[in-house]
Amino acid sequence: MTAPLTPPPPPRDHSAHSAWQQPPAPGAGHGAYPYGPPPSYGDDGPGMRTELREAAVVTVAVAVTGVLLGLLWWWLAPRVPLVGDVVDGSWVVYLKDTEGEQAVGVDGTFTLLALAFGAVGALGVFLVRRRGGVPLVIALALGGLLGSLLAWRLGVWLGPAQDVIAHAEDVGKGKTFSAPLELDAKGALLVWSIAGLVVHLGLTALFGPRDPDPYEQQHQPKDGFGAPQA
Repeated sequence: MTAPLTPPPPPRDHSAHSAWQQPPAPGAGHGAYPYGPPPSYGDDGPGMRTELREAAVVTVAVAVTGVLLGLLWWWLAPRVPLVGDVVDGSWVVYLKDTEGEQAVGVDGTFTLLALAFGAVGALGVFLVRRRGGVPLVIALALGGLLGSLLAWRLGVWLGPAQDVIAHAEDVGKGKTFSAPLELDAKGALLVWSIAGLVVHLGLTALFGPRDPDPYEQQHQPKDGFGAPQA
């Protein structure tokens, strides 16, 4: 006696679920982003044209303050005393104090002033525009270099006469007079730019705005309407 054959179960209709199981076509909708649409990065700044315009303004403003640096250098720098004498009918000029450090003080005064100007200028630029940017950094460096050159030439022009022989003849033999204002350490012309760059980059790194993390935005849980939850 054989048992009756059990008819096989009818085939299940997957048509109702095919729409859910069928993978989306490549490029259709947001299939490549299972957690929602790709994050929108938006505009991170005011635009390159605006940044270049702001950089030009910063360059001019920083360079013009070199006039103040030149005036302060001419006023605060120590004077190098010289003495004129006549030897064999010719005028000669020599240092009155051969062991004096006035010449070093002239370079040191310019260096310290340039350091202060670079730090204060970078702080002012950061307070005006916290986001920073490459054009702004270049403007600080270029403006500092132009300002140093302007201050150097202005201080030399305002200082004592460049012709020391003629100056010695005017004051007389054995009389003390000041040497021309000179900057022997030409590397001091870069101090303003370097100080501005270091201070501005440090302030931007510590207190500048932070860009949102795109991966955190992508995996942020969303509510029923697809908007990120608060």
